[in-house]
Amino acid sequence: MNNMNQMMKQVKKMQEQMLKAQEELASKTVEGTAGGGVVTVEVNGHKKVLALTIKPEAVDPDDVEMLQDLVLTAVNDALTKAEELANQDMGKFTGGMKIPGLF
Repeated sequence: MNNMNQMMKQVKKMQEQMLKAQEELASKTVEGTAGGGVVTVEVNGHKKVLALTIKPEAVDPDDVEMLQDLVLTAVNDALTKAEELANQDMGKFTGGMKIPGLF
């Protein structure tokens, strides 16, 4: 019975550490870029877009599709980096397993 209590304490401690790590992801940011930095997107560890910057040289009224492609590329780059950040931070608790709904 004593081993069970000890194990439950360890599980509870790990849960608390995981919750803290998830909360900290909200304050961590990554940046995605496209077009050599003419479009940048800042995303937090929860994959929420915080900022989008488009430099004037990226804007060509005759080529709107290029700007759209640059924005999509930058957003996807940032989201990929946010996913990697979350996997890195939370992976230490899950041993690299991807647990649905966890992050």
